[in-house]
Amino acid sequence: MRRVTLVSLYQHPIVQKYVKRSGMAHAIDVAERSVKIASQTNVNPDHAAKAGFLHDIGHYQWYQDGKWDFKQYRENDIHAIKGAERAHKLLIRQGENHKDAKAIALAILLHTDSYLPDGSLCLTPLQKIVAQADTEVEEAGGAHHYREISDQIALERLRKLDANIDYLLGKLQRAE
Repeated sequence: MRRVTLVSLYQHPIVQKYVKRSGMAHAIDVAERSVKIASQTNVNPDHAAKAGFLHDIGHYQWYQDGKWDFKQYRENDIHAIKGAERAHKLLIRQGENHKDAKAIALAILLHTDSYLPDGSLCLTPLQKIVAQADTEVEEAGGAHHYREISDQIALERLRKLDANIDYLLGKLQRAE
């Protein structure tokens, strides 16, 4: 039994504030895509969903003269650093297993290379999944952050995703 579900995260005021600001529809898209990839690669779908859902919780909106400035964002952004810390704290406070919260936070930290100096990293399968899912649903100029979704549809999609994760985790346990 999972201690923390996507629906319980969605309902938390921190998620409502920061994930809505960075794009709830995008967060749910990445969570869904992460679960799909995780189910094909034997990675924990719960960890993938949570990391995908919270991956942009540290976003700062880069505006100049009232317009989104994608270039300024790409040059100055460190949202993954702030997001990893914010997600870790939230998950721990919600009762997530500490080891799992750390793995999820590290996947959030490494979902983008926008703040990293040139070089290469050796990513875990979970970290690769979140980065891949985020890349697959990106839209030009950051437009994916501005798609709208109603609270009702968001909750429906997250309930369905929570049920799918429970099914996949049960399937993994039976296979062991």
